[in-house]
Amino acid sequence: MYTFNGRVRYSEVGADGELTLEALMDYFQDCATFHSEEVGFGVEYLMKEKKGWVLLSWQIEIKRYPKFGEKIAVSTKAYDFKRSFGYRNLMMQDENGEYVALANSVWLYMDLEKMMPDRVEQAQVDAYTLEEKFSMDYPPTKIKLPEVVVEEGKPIVIGSHQIDTNGHVNNVEYLRMACEAVGKVPKIHNFRAEYKKSAMLGNTVYPKIYREATKETVALCTEDGKIFATIELSLIHI
Repeated sequence: MYTFNGRVRYSEVGADGELTLEALMDYFQDCATFHSEEVGFGVEYLMKEKKGWVLLSWQIEIKRYPKFGEKIAVSTKAYDFKRSFGYRNLMMQDENGEYVALANSVWLYMDLEKMMPDRVEQAQVDAYTLEEKFSMDYPPTKIKLPEVVVEEGKPIVIGSHQIDTNGHVNNVEYLRMACEAVGKVPKIHNFRAEYKKSAMLGNTVYPKIYREATKETVALCTEDGKIFATIELSLIHI
């Protein structure tokens, strides 16, 4: 398992002094990227080969949010590869070794020239030491939308600051758009995301909000209703 150590920065906390969900996802994304760099198949290799890992789904369980200044350790491991798919767990721990968040993620290996899935090279599979997956809930990766849209959010035009090295919107940016559309919510203890279509620079995203007693779901769509990503936020009511 690959691990890097950090400390919660002031720029990563909200008004309550605790790490935000967006910052938690940034840590997980960085950890996955650092792991790939460590085994020799990082960003430079992928850009040279015109390949990329595209995230298909996230599932994150949050036990608690670390506070400003807390020392943390962020870890990840690959637990399976199947043709064009990669499966990765992630974890954040506090300085006592107690976990504060666990995650599961599913990735698709893409040929960025052909914009088609590509089989993961055996050399890349061999570079990762596969380990047993975490003991956590593994719900379906597809998110079922409620029947009725409660509210439509303000359209969002994609800017250059939201684009990553694959040339499309970074996966954490979809969460930021969903949270902006929903507005202020209680603490989130379980987060799921399903990514269906890559948003590009200049695209306009139309949020559709579905509110239920214990969760809010946001479909981020094209103008004609095709879904870029679905974000599900399960809430802690304090």
